[in-house]
Amino acid sequence: MMIRTVLPLLAMIVLSACNRPVPPAPDTPPEPQATELRKAIQEPIDRARSVSDTLQQSADARAAEADRASGDTPPPSP
Repeated sequence: MMIRTVLPLLAMIVLSACNRPVPPAPDTPPEPQATELRKAIQEPIDRARSVSDTLQQSADARAAEADRASGDTPPPSP
């Protein structure tokens, strides 16, 4: 008779200790993960973009110099 009473009470106590974890607040963004990998991928892309910008500026400067040397007016910029 004692086991019929104690066993369910013990099971209820054990199950009541198993609570769900508290979810994070929706206002806070999740912490970034794999930042080293993202950084390793993004750095070469950024360097390529800066080189591309430098090359474009150089090409524009050469075209402007050629236009000035030949006496032509440069085409209007868009």
